[in-house]
Amino acid sequence: MILHLEQRLVKRATLGNIRELRTVPDLIDFASNDYLGLARLYRKWEGNCGSTGSRLLTGNTAFAEDLEDQIAQFHGYEAGLLFNCGYMANLGLISTIGSSNSTLLFDSHIHASMRDGIRLSSAKGLPFRHNDLEHLENRLRQCNGNCFICIESIYSTDGSIAPLPAIADLACLYEACLIVDEAHAVGVMGPQGRGLVAEHHLGSQVFAQVVTFGKALGAYGAIVLGSDTLKAALVNFATPFIYTTAPPLSILSAIKDSYNRFPMMEKERAHLRRLMNICGTKTPILGLPIGGNEKAKQASKVLQEKGFDVRPLLSPTVQRGREVLRITLHAFNKEKELYHLCRELSSLESALK
Repeated sequence: MILHLEQRLVKRATLGNIRELRTVPDLIDFASNDYLGLARLYRKWEGNCGSTGSRLLTGNTAFAEDLEDQIAQFHGYEAGLLFNCGYMANLGLISTIGSSNSTLLFDSHIHASMRDGIRLSSAKGLPFRHNDLEHLENRLRQCNGNCFICIESIYSTDGSIAPLPAIADLACLYEACLIVDEAHAVGVMGPQGRGLVAEHHLGSQVFAQVVTFGKALGAYGAIVLGSDTLKAALVNFATPFIYTTAPPLSILSAIKDSYNRFPMMEKERAHLRRLMNICGTKTPILGLPIGGNEKAKQASKVLQEKGFDVRPLLSPTVQRGREVLRITLHAFNKEKELYHLCRELSSLESALK
């Protein structure tokens, strides 16, 4: 399925311009972007704010490479490549894998970062109705050449869950590559918080899994997990990776610390599940329909005046007329706080009249 990536890499190697990550010993610096030497100063601080360049120039470290290996092993993949945020990860991944003879099928509710990646790709992009397996299969029947399916395991606007096993079966049947963004699942769902791909034992059927660190993991950045070939292709062709300054050691340390902590946080996940049960939801995200931007903003203002930070999702982020109040549950929320919020929500309709 990834023959076209291997062919592109072989062509680049033949031309003698293959990109590879490497580390170098301490040398006199005439290469980095640390023009005033401040990054060298900040390295002495616990925060460590600067990495001096992209990973392909002076920003690569053994720490970053070891962290990628640790995370890939934790999730059951051959390799991983760090990106500065989830947006850049999706943008880099999807714009890299598509070619002129490829088709990118995507759920109509996917994140803007995936949509932008599709626009940057030379592949043909075709949407299918949200979580609609029949429509997806109809699309798959029409595909020629390499075909990719782009989905999220949990969708950020309403907390809906993708039918992962069924989609994985369709991908296998039609020899398509499955890409799963687990931004809102890793940390809170699955064994040790590994996500829904792990919960359904689908790692071997997923071409690429995107994990972000700025949500349940409490840090910053993201990683694309997959094969060694996929990582090499991203290093060589993913412009959001190639031309972006590497994350500093402080960020990498926070990611590593989170991976040392969150797998053990079963008590917190259990409490979160109790809150989800109170709300009758299977994910920590609730999208309450409240059509109209002004009405949604007014509802948010009323709740904030009551002491609850609840934000609206407005068009064009969501389709006009499908504006929602998004409520996100956390392990630190108390049950009595949630019950209080529920009472306020029940009386919200009369307050908006």
